Amino acid sequence: MRPDVTLAELPLRPELVGEEPYGAPQLDVPVRLNVNENPYPPGDDVRAEIGQALAAASLNRYPDREALGLRTALARYLGHGLTAERVWAANGSNEVMTHLLQAFGGPGRTLLSFTPTYSMYPEYARNTHTAYVTVPRAADFTLDAATVLAAIATHRPDVVVITTPNNPTGTSTPLAVIEEVLAGTEAIVVVDEAYQEFARHPERTALTLLDTFGNLVVSRTMSKAFALAGGRVGYLAAAPAVVDACRIVRLPYHLSSQTQAVAEVALRHADELLARVDELRATRDQMLLRLPQLGVEVIDSDANFCLFGPFADRHDVWQRLLDRGVLVRETGPDGWLRVTAGTPEETERFYAALAEVMEETR
Repeated sequence: MRPDVTLAELPLRPELVGEEPYGAPQLDVPVRLNVNENPYPPGDDVRAEIGQALAAASLNRYPDREALGLRTALARYLGHGLTAERVWAANGSNEVMTHLLQAFGGPGRTLLSFTPTYSMYPEYARNTHTAYVTVPRAADFTLDAATVLAAIATHRPDVVVITTPNNPTGTSTPLAVIEEVLAGTEAIVVVDEAYQEFARHPERTALTLLDTFGNLVVSRTMSKAFALAGGRVGYLAAAPAVVDACRIVRLPYHLSSQTQAVAEVALRHADELLARVDELRATRDQMLLRLPQLGVEVIDSDANFCLFGPFADRHDVWQRLLDRGVLVRETGPDGWLRVTAGTPEETERFYAALAEVMEETR
């Protein structure tokens, strides 16, 4: 085979032919509001302690492959009587979901989700040879138990994922709906709570149902509220047997000593790192008021972002915003854009740019 072989000439898996790598644009612009990052980095004291922890972390020895120190700290943060045996950690929620589908999905098995929703779910399914089926949400992007249970009866999935607050819409699913679904299925039900800390009522979490349902998995991340997107730490809470299943499929030493060290420092400073969450909630709520004043619809959101539109040509609007130094996300239903709650300065610049775009495209 020639050294300049092309991708088309390689013996690629058939389902990967024609696929493109996933990822939002990473552009160096003044205002980046496209991937739901926390705009406030950890403070100097936290960064200094992280530096010390990294310096102390062993490089010549393998890390603790069970990450027990980190899992214990995560259990303490989550509360609800959880212990390390009921928590699993991995390199971001991406790896958490991959572990779950490696364990409970696979050939001849099905993952069910409700669209529009997180655009990585079909990729997790594809990469683990899991069939992926979707059912649409209501017109207002909410989800009720009747819809979920009917979809389960029709498709008989092995894994069901309910994202709340939902990405990209920001809509939350009531706890009562999740409880009714769990009572009506033996499938693994993953409640993806990546944005739960930003919810108006973060205490209304599926974590409260873990002692009742052994098929429940609650997925979380340290990328958003903890401002640790660069650290790549995701985790789940579930029955010990679910954690054991993840331990079977994970690669040895999957979580580096450095990742574990950074996350443990962040958890020791949870109060400080989460102090900006209230501010970001307020920014989100302001967006819900300001965007209609600029002539667009906005979907009520419980996350740190808002979905706004619809536009006849959303890519044109996206490009015009980018031309003004503001990067948002083209995602979700046709015609809609998503914007992350940023700093006050970033958010005001977004409003100003959108006002100009709306005026020139009127």
